[in-house]
Amino acid sequence: MTDHSPVRRVLVLAHTGREEARDVARAFCKGLTGEGIIVRLLADEAADLGLDPVDYDPCIELTESETDASRDCEITLVIGGDGSILRAAEVTHESLTPVLGVNLGHVGFLAEAEQDDVESTLAAIVARDYTLEDRMTLDVRVYRDGELVTSTFAVNEASVEKAARQRMLEVVLGIDGRPLSRWGCDGVVCATPTGSTAYNFSAGGPIVWPSVEAMCIVPLSAHALFARPLVVAPTSVVAIEVLARTEGAGVLWCDGRRTVDLPPGARIEVRRGTQPVRLVRLHEAPFTDRLVAKFGLPVEGWRGPAERRFRGEEA
Repeated sequence: MTDHSPVRRVLVLAHTGREEARDVARAFCKGLTGEGIIVRLLADEAADLGLDPVDYDPCIELTESETDASRDCEITLVIGGDGSILRAAEVTHESLTPVLGVNLGHVGFLAEAEQDDVESTLAAIVARDYTLEDRMTLDVRVYRDGELVTSTFAVNEASVEKAARQRMLEVVLGIDGRPLSRWGCDGVVCATPTGSTAYNFSAGGPIVWPSVEAMCIVPLSAHALFARPLVVAPTSVVAIEVLARTEGAGVLWCDGRRTVDLPPGARIEVRRGTQPVRLVRLHEAPFTDRLVAKFGLPVEGWRGPAERRFRGEEA
């Protein structure tokens, strides 16, 4: 990666409610400024970290606005779990600033580094020794009475769910302008390949490699014979209509962070996002290895071609 800008800035976002995140954030602030890189922080997070901007050279920049926080920054460094990285995706959505996650969560599928990797991660940032990977997002639109009422996006998934536990949701699913099936269900998840290891995975949907551009559709507890997970083309438009006769209302969740109420008759359209999320990659490890590491999958006994060659055996 090359960037010859004379002034270098890094936005640092941290889950400041966790002590270990605060410690790691302070270490990165010290290390980055020590290399002459300007650190930008949200003002409230700087207060949580107990940092005085003038104690650093170059001085730490503070901003009150999340909307413009990543402007002119070469990367956004996120310290926390996948939830913190999804928040960073919101902050950087318009600017397309690359996001580098340092994992302090349990799984951390979106993260590229662990909290013990501060020195090596810092060195990679300073040397610009990283690559960028664009991931597909979803554009999500909500219509009521034919009028567009909400337009938002999702990195992992958009899920239509019943608003009340005791009420089933009646929906009809359409693909590319044609009806596919009607379900009485708890909801429907529409996920990206990035989100295939999140809610989609928990709901029984397939894991999709990030290099595959597609959308996964998974009905939740559907009362129907045909209620299998579906994988559709990235060019498809998925429509979920909350039937007018349904007794219960619904709610739209995007990445588990943003919600929209869905009264009977509401229509949700999901299509490939016009703006991807850009992730920083420090390692070129195959996605297979990431699955094994994150899920702790048992692979003992594997004797692949690489190992056989190492032992001098015939492939």
